[in-house]
Amino acid sequence: MGMIDRRQLLQGTAALAVTTTLVTETLAVPPAAAHGSGRGPGVLGEPQPLDGRPFPAYDYTRANKLPREMTGYWTKSFDVDGQTRTAKVYISPETPIRSYYTVIAVPDGVDTAEFLQRSSWVDIADRREEGLFILEPGEAGWGNLEAEAAYVEAAMAFYQSNRYFSIFGLHYLVGYGGGAPVLEAWAVAHPLRVISQVYVDSPGLSADYLSSYAAREFDGQTDASYTTVVFPDGFDLIRYDETVLPTWFIHPQPRSVNASLSYWKRANDTVDAGTSDRTLGTVFKQRRRSGRWMTSYAGPISQVAVQKRPISTWNKLSTDHIVDFLTAYTRYENFFAYGNQLFERADYTRLGVQVRTMTIEGFVREYLVHVPRSARRLWRDKAPVVYVWPGNSQTDKIFFDAAQWWKVAEREGFILVTVCEQYSNTSISVSHRDSVAFFRQLRDVMIDEYPVDPTRFYSTGQSAGSQVTQNFAIAFPDYFAAVASTSFTAAPNSSGGVSMDGVQYPASGQVIPNYQIYGYGDLGFLAGGLWDDTENSLDAWARYHLHANGLELSDVDDPDGERDGWHDRFQTWTWRDPDTAMPVLKLTKNLYRSHNTMPEESPLLWDFLRRYSREVDAHGKVIRYYSESGFRRPQDRRRL
Repeated sequence: MGMIDRRQLLQGTAALAVTTTLVTETLAVPPAAAHGSGRGPGVLGEPQPLDGRPFPAYDYTRANKLPREMTGYWTKSFDVDGQTRTAKVYISPETPIRSYYTVIAVPDGVDTAEFLQRSSWVDIADRREEGLFILEPGEAGWGNLEAEAAYVEAAMAFYQSNRYFSIFGLHYLVGYGGGAPVLEAWAVAHPLRVISQVYVDSPGLSADYLSSYAAREFDGQTDASYTTVVFPDGFDLIRYDETVLPTWFIHPQPRSVNASLSYWKRANDTVDAGTSDRTLGTVFKQRRRSGRWMTSYAGPISQVAVQKRPISTWNKLSTDHIVDFLTAYTRYENFFAYGNQLFERADYTRLGVQVRTMTIEGFVREYLVHVPRSARRLWRDKAPVVYVWPGNSQTDKIFFDAAQWWKVAEREGFILVTVCEQYSNTSISVSHRDSVAFFRQLRDVMIDEYPVDPTRFYSTGQSAGSQVTQNFAIAFPDYFAAVASTSFTAAPNSSGGVSMDGVQYPASGQVIPNYQIYGYGDLGFLAGGLWDDTENSLDAWARYHLHANGLELSDVDDPDGERDGWHDRFQTWTWRDPDTAMPVLKLTKNLYRSHNTMPEESPLLWDFLRRYSREVDAHGKVIRYYSESGFRRPQDRRRL
């Protein structure tokens, strides 16, 4: 049985996304370190204890990688009701900061290291540059849900937040035998944190357990530092059993799995009649006109599959098929249901994504460049470029998937450059630093090495990345034709400037087309709107850019804002140039999300950006242009 194409999986089959790396300034990895201390490829030594181990030191020699000292095979112990239980961690040699991990509940009666090796989970983690977190049964084997609840919660709490390694924050789950219902029970209780799941030889869960969660509803409560979302009267809250979560049961116990199967078919809003697939078995696809919130952007891509035939859990091909199913998907937002979205995970090999590095102010920095095939077809050798600045601690690889900018680039033909932070908050996380220097070097690389149109460089970002973008708009508006970002505004401080990387830059006071999207449940300093009595950073941002354009708040197109999007979630205000009537400032409030961005917002940002270009004349003056067609029709270009 051969490997399966990703695009087929999203239509009811499976696929494997293998990430490859193109590096331009890289550091050699010693042969021993390439597979963990003292082991060859696919061979695990004795696990090293994490109990009492000092946290890893900073490793600035690695761009967006966990410290080299943390790669390898580890064990962590937990005191559960007076008994010692253990979990294992495997970190591949090139695992990035905040990587994807697969959580595996191994079957009873196996040696964990032997199982991981013979089933090829270790080799797959190495190849994919990802991590594994392994739940293990006690001495007497896996117990029932009640007996295992404390262990699973303790182990998962450590895995999700510790100072030894960092994770993406949403998980792939694979449970075998007696470990399968234990892991499935955790997924039922925490559905927003699971990307996709596979269970092998599982008895499933009881109807009583499933019904204890099914009708629970997600309210408008967000993170404690964010604003609570207040829903309109009559609003239907999302239930736990309406959380779309792709699920595959392999050789389940037929007499006891029906309750689990029914639960996940409802959650994924599947059709009643399944279709046959050689690998997956019977596939129940999400309904074409499904109304599930979690697929409002990607469409009905989810599914529940049941393969009645047994597989060898020690077989590499079986593991490959499991990985195929899981990694066709990704999702973003792990605590607020109305912003949580399931979508296709980017396949770097198929897309031709380049993973590159450069040295910025003495630090090795990673960045991604995606040149879609459509770029040459649409723009010849003059493609627009969108520079993306992720939020604090959000690496380039996280944000490449989470914001789905690559999907927009594929359709629209622009070149996508996604920045990775490097300067670390801790030894296992990243944050922004040297952004001005980084952009200047990136700009030169793009002009020298890629078929770009320098008059159509655009900046976007989320949260702290939005702050970078908005600071550029104030201090260096000539760098970009336009900016459009999410969930962080900026305005000149009391000294009349903005601070970037500890350096104070004066506000230019110049015009630059600007668009901001924020959430109802966003950061506290974005609470409310521009027409309320709350004075905050949102008001200061609008005041600065309105003044630069010679506008007043009252010059808005519609004080009530225009409503569109899923459940009319977007409320948008637009201000136009007083002389040309072209849009120059735009603000959207997403009424149904918290702080984290959503992929549905990236096309909105691009639709604004694409209409602007900028040139610099012989005297250094910036001249800006607007094109209703996004420069598809040269004759509609007009000077702002």
